[in-house]
Amino acid sequence: MNVPVWVWILTLGLTSVFLLVDVLIIGRRPHVPSMGEAARHLAFYVTLAVLFGLGVWYFSGADFATQYFAGWVTEYSLSIDNLFVFLIIMAKFGVPEKLQQSALMVGIVIALILRGIFIAVGAAAINEFSWVFYLFGAFLIYTAVKLAREGQSDDDEFEENRLLKWVESRFPATNQWQGTKLVITANGKRIITPLLIVILALGTTDFLFALDSIPAIYGLTQEPFLVLTANIFALMGLRQLYFLIGGLLKRLVYLGLGLAVLLSFIGVKLILHAMHVNELPFVNGGQHVTGAPEISIGQSLAVIIGILVITTIASLVKSRKDNGALSVQ
Repeated sequence: MNVPVWVWILTLGLTSVFLLVDVLIIGRRPHVPSMGEAARHLAFYVTLAVLFGLGVWYFSGADFATQYFAGWVTEYSLSIDNLFVFLIIMAKFGVPEKLQQSALMVGIVIALILRGIFIAVGAAAINEFSWVFYLFGAFLIYTAVKLAREGQSDDDEFEENRLLKWVESRFPATNQWQGTKLVITANGKRIITPLLIVILALGTTDFLFALDSIPAIYGLTQEPFLVLTANIFALMGLRQLYFLIGGLLKRLVYLGLGLAVLLSFIGVKLILHAMHVNELPFVNGGQHVTGAPEISIGQSLAVIIGILVITTIASLVKSRKDNGALSVQ
């Protein structure tokens, strides 16, 4: 995929403008968004992402467009899993509802910057070393097994990472909320506010989630432009999604299992791709051939959508049965 420099600049510039406007609006008027407001903004970002994919289709062809949509859907589904942890972080730190938008917005901007670095490093590694696909594939399968075993149990608790503990021990802090201020001056000293700690928690947590999502999307496309834009559009609507389906998240009881299946599928796809590129011996239909068969991007998109649809339906059915049993009791 040949992407001119001006397209990179235009794409990053426009998305930066959207994010900047969002930050400025929230910074000037922190509030709890209504369901209508969150739905309108989310619909705008989703429409923007779809239009971008159609633009890729028009200018670069169906194959690259399918790669983009597969990556975007995967990143969006993994981002939904992030929301479970975001809810726990907000509850743990007791973030006032009107400040949650500000915390989420700045945390998402930090996550975008960190993911951009991850994407650049991943692209450089893939270009230099083909064995990276084996490493990515094995890591995704390991993550999938771990996620399937843990289920939703890891979302019930949040433990501060080393960075947060270091910041809290190194810098004087106040436990009183100061609106959207991150640092205040008291008695001639600079003091950090709880909001700064929360933003660091959200940003670094999403950085850890990127350890799964970046290898996953590289299993669907090796185009850095598509990897970056899929991540940007997946994160741009995350704040609105947080307020819109906060209650629904608790009903997606099989989301962890569904994502485990999704990650393991992409992990196997990555390993097969590496074996195909390296032309390693492979048994296909009882015959020894050179180079493993590859899973097409169209097949990948169909599997990804199928996994998410089945997971959602099964979760909602299970939640309805559980609620029905409780009402009977």
